[in-house]
This record gives sequence, C-alpha cells and structure tokens, in this order.
Amino acid sequence: MAKLAALSAYFYQAALAFGLLIAISNLLTPADYAAYSLFVSLVQFAGIAFFEWLRFACSRFYPGPDPQSEATERGVITVEFLASAGLCLLSAALALVLDMPGWVGIAGAATAILQGGGELHLTMLRFRQEFRLFSWLQGSRASIIAAATLGGAMVSADFEHLVIAGLLGNLLYGLVALVASRRILPFAPRWDAAVSRQHVAYGSVSAGASVAGMLAPLGFKAILTGALGPAGAAGPMLALDLLQKPFVLIVSAIQAIRYPMLVTLFDREAETGELGRELGRYYALLAGFAVMVAAGIIAALDAAALLVIAADLREPFLRTAPLITLMALMRALIQTLLPTAAHLRRRLATIALLAVVDCVLMCGGALLAVRLSGGSDVAIVAGAAAGAALALAGGLAILRL
Repeated sequence: MAKLAALSAYFYQAALAFGLLIAISNLLTPADYAAYSLFVSLVQFAGIAFFEWLRFACSRFYPGPDPQSEATERGVITVEFLASAGLCLLSAALALVLDMPGWVGIAGAATAILQGGGELHLTMLRFRQEFRLFSWLQGSRASIIAAATLGGAMVSADFEHLVIAGLLGNLLYGLVALVASRRILPFAPRWDAAVSRQHVAYGSVSAGASVAGMLAPLGFKAILTGALGPAGAAGPMLALDLLQKPFVLIVSAIQAIRYPMLVTLFDREAETGELGRELGRYYALLAGFAVMVAAGIIAALDAAALLVIAADLREPFLRTAPLITLMALMRALIQTLLPTAAHLRRRLATIALLAVVDCVLMCGGALLAVRLSGGSDVAIVAGAAAGAALALAGGLAILRL
C-alpha cells in the first residue's frame, strides 16, 4: 500500500504541474511565457549542475547496510549539500555577465538550492523506504508550489511575480519537510573523507551525464528562441514543457518503486538470474508505459489543445506537438532505460557518453534544420527529433561495445 501511495503521489504531482502550465500559458503573454520557460529551464540546469551528483551518490550508497553507515552517509551528504548550496549561490553572479537583473540571478540560485534540497531529501526518504512520509511530502510539495505560483500569476500575470511566488512556495515546502522528517532524518552533519571521495567519484560523472541531458532541452529552447523570436518560439516551447512531463512522470514513478530493489539485488547477489529477471521487468515497464503514454498523447492532441491551449499558441503547438512527443519518448528511453545497467555496474564512461551523444545529436539536428529551413518551427523540431532518434540508435550500439 505504501508503494501504491508513492506511485499515486507522482501522478498527483504530474497532474498539478500539467494544470499549472496550462493556466500560466493562458495568463501570460507569449513573450513572458517564453521568458518564464527559459528561467525554469535555467533553474533546473543549476539544480542538476550543483546537486544532481549528490542525489546520484545518495541513490547508490544511502542508507548502507547498517545503522552506523546510515548515520555516516546522512551526515556526509548534509555537509556536501551545504557546500554545494554555497557554490550555487555564488553562481548568481553569472546573471550580471548575461545582462540579466541581479535579483533574477539570486532568485534563480535560491530556487535551485531549495529544489535541489527537496529532491535530495525525498530521495533519502525513498531509499529508506519511508514511502508513507515520502508520498505525503511529494503531494504537499506539488500542492504548495502550484498554489504559490498560481497565486503570484493571479496577483499580476507577469514574469517577475511568477519567479517570486515560485521561490516563496519552495521555501514554504522546505520548512514543512524539515519539520515533518525531523525524527527520521535529524540534522547531524559529519565528515568522512573516504565516503565523500566515493560520492564524488560516482556522483560527479553521473551528474555530468544529467547536465548534458539537461543541456539538450535548454539548448533546443535557445535555438528556437534565436530562430523564431520569443513570441514565435512560445508555442513549440509550451509543447516541449507540457508533453515531456508525462514521460518524466512515468519513468520517475517506475524508478521510485523498482530501482531501489535493483540496487539491493545487485549489491547482494551481483549478476544472478534473479537480478536479470528484475532488470527485464524493469525495462519492460519503462518501455511499455512510455510507448503507451506517447500513443495516448498523440491520440488526444487535437481535443486537448482546443480545450486548454491559448488561442494564439494553439496553431504552432499543434504543428510541433506530434514530433515533440516522439522526441520526448526517445529521450526518456535514452536517459533512463539505456544507462540502468551502467549505473548499477558503475561504468562511468558509458553513462557520460550516452548523455553527451544525446545532447550533441539533438541540438545538432535542430541547428542543421535552422540552416536548411531558414526558420520553420516544424523543421527545427523535426531536426531535433531526428537527432534524438540517432542518439537512441547510437546508445544501443554503445551498450554493445
């Protein structure tokens, strides 16, 4: 029942995020939506750059085989998070280099810290198999942030109010999470150089792969904005923001329930028949549900767009949505299914190579389409989708080496 509750929390979170995006896209002007979408992507990128290595290390080494190792891992992770948060806050100075207002850089860094801390906290609860508290906090997080963001948009439908409201929502959730888990995960920082080296060695390469994976949609959005302008890019960017979420939902939900079991089996029994069967079930669930999600999205596109997409964004949204759906499907498989065995065996070079190939081919396909088409949104999306297809084929070839 606790695992079912955790699964339900993912669906609830995705439904709220989907509804929030629709509401925001209807409230903001196309130019403001494009700016907000880029801001969200930059915050996600910062979160991955500074905190993803730690989340990967946590998912591989925490809680350990006994209570002593759990306390050590938790204490070291706490110190590492505080250090990463300090570096993230310093990165806000980059806003001045990029000709952005200073407050936007500070708000973005603070939001990235709060989101990174929230993800790390939930990861620790999940790998401790505290699924009841995990489910409650996952749902609370989605509700609080959605309510705060929508409230900011209703006060004033502009970029500035959405950024500030999102920051306040993340801050409120952070306080709720700390209070709710104070007995299960008490604040007790400690340092162990050997444990930290292990975290850095594994987590940094895995996080580097995630950074490359995040650079792909961020670079794609930059290419769209440069070729089409903010107003022209808003429709395809809305399609990307909306249509990749169901795939993120399904792979996150399956990973939350199945991946901890795979780690336990691998550490206990390594290459056994039981592990092979569990891996097969895991692959089948990921691929099967991802394909079903893609089919459902494409079947419902016309009716859904008529009901929920703003009139001035509807036409470019519908032109590009089918190709973006296929691209999101392929990238979901590249990012989750293909590197699973490499993560278990700690084949760091393979993990990094898969992510770099995905990023380079997707953005390269989009850039090539810009040169050949002269600025057609469909052509740019088709180029990116073709790059993702090549990356999927290349990833399968890499795994056979």
